[in-house]
Amino acid sequence: MAIRYVPRQLLKRGLPPGELVQVGAVSGEPVSIAVFDYSEDAFDERESQTTDDCIPLCESSTVSWIDVDGVHDVDIIGRLGEAFRLHPLTLEDIVNTHQRPKIEEFENYIYVVLKMPRYDSESGEFVDEQVSFVLKRGCVISFQERPGDVFDGIRERIRGGRGRIRKAGADYLMYALIDAVVDGYFVLLESVGEQIESIEEELAREPSQEVMRRIHALKRESILVRRAIWPLREVISSLSKNESTLIEGPTMLYIRDVYDHTIQVIDTIESLRDMLSGLLDLYLSSVSNRMNEVMKVLTVIATMFIPLTFVAGVYGMNFQHMPELSWRWGYAAVWGVMVIMLAGMLVFFKRKRWF
Repeated sequence: MAIRYVPRQLLKRGLPPGELVQVGAVSGEPVSIAVFDYSEDAFDERESQTTDDCIPLCESSTVSWIDVDGVHDVDIIGRLGEAFRLHPLTLEDIVNTHQRPKIEEFENYIYVVLKMPRYDSESGEFVDEQVSFVLKRGCVISFQERPGDVFDGIRERIRGGRGRIRKAGADYLMYALIDAVVDGYFVLLESVGEQIESIEEELAREPSQEVMRRIHALKRESILVRRAIWPLREVISSLSKNESTLIEGPTMLYIRDVYDHTIQVIDTIESLRDMLSGLLDLYLSSVSNRMNEVMKVLTVIATMFIPLTFVAGVYGMNFQHMPELSWRWGYAAVWGVMVIMLAGMLVFFKRKRWF
């Protein structure tokens, strides 16, 4: 994944700060803009391919949520930045999807970057997506890399007027969006936990290379989630201590609750990482035990045939005056000695519980 992004990252070399160059996966779909404009008594939802419908929302007395899907069209991002007076460095961070989760406060808005990992059931892999939030007076602008997110529940609450989201301001809307991202981590970690249980059952039956591959894949994905969630704790902590007038006092209580959820996610991911390490050790121990069993059986067989091979080798020597060569019952006697030796060793190994 990193190799694919390096050429686009090099495009920024030598450019001045604030120059808009999209860095990251390029979506093949056009940028879409969904607008939710609401108050306690009214609600309006519409979609647009241009920024013209968003500009009047700067002066609106209602709460507006402008959801932008796709950051690969830097012209659209630039026009939105001009319309809402966003700093060029903020726009640069929006189109560069390799940002570390962070929060920045400007004169007229607060900018927050998060990682929104989701589990793709079709591919069976985790999808790591950057989402950016801009909180302004009466307005929240969200920027996503591609369609598909964890905000469907918030959209339904806005449409149906459920909860207090239509009664609160834009700060509560941004809290709800961040809370949805954090709750998405719980869904993702639950999926990881189910896969760990499945791997444990397979290890109990028969360890295989496929199980080893799945363990390593989950370890890589757990590192991805951990790398996204640890900076998020700092972001939520800074947001809960923020003294900006854009965030009202009642909303701070909810933000602190999100901080508690973030700590729970961190504890969960650490526990899952320990479980994955334990599964890896269990796999190696199972493979080692199976190898020991195989080697023990082969050693016992080889040990039993060593004296038999010795006897057969002695009587396979072509000497003319061997005493038993002219004895009538010599052949039967040799076989008898060999059977007695084999039976004696079997009894001895059985008593020692070597097999």
